[in-house]
Amino acid sequence: MMRRKDREINDFDEMIKIIRKCDSCVIALNDDGFPYVVPLNFGLDIEGDQVYLYFHCAMEGKKLDLIRKDNRVTFEMDCEHNFILYEERMSCTMGYASVIGHGTMEFVSNEDKLKSLKILMRQYHAEDFQFNEKMANVTTVLRLKVSDMIGKRRNNIH
Repeated sequence: MMRRKDREINDFDEMIKIIRKCDSCVIALNDDGFPYVVPLNFGLDIEGDQVYLYFHCAMEGKKLDLIRKDNRVTFEMDCEHNFILYEERMSCTMGYASVIGHGTMEFVSNEDKLKSLKILMRQYHAEDFQFNEKMANVTTVLRLKVSDMIGKRRNNIH
């Protein structure tokens, strides 16, 4: 339950607009009682009503070890940051738009790596990006199947 209902965004298309504006996604993984949080580049894909987020990383490391133990993930991304000053009451706040959600992380098969990396690159590069296939062979590609998400926005409304 979101405390500030006036800032809540439930509209699917509006949340997707926010995601498209973001340039990184923070994921949180379970790590023996403490969250392990890491910001990542990401790509967005939508199949019907199902949202997928794609990530790339090295072939080994703590993040991958944690995903193998527990593939449940919380994610967060935000954008539209702006300083809001209320001179009449001598206070200030920050404007933003964000999307937070949950899902399960999957390892992308070698056969689907190039397709998945192209989805990732669409977030940052409009043209069809050509990959060095040797680099793809030494890259792990992950796909987060989003199970739920909610948006939030704070703008310059008194």
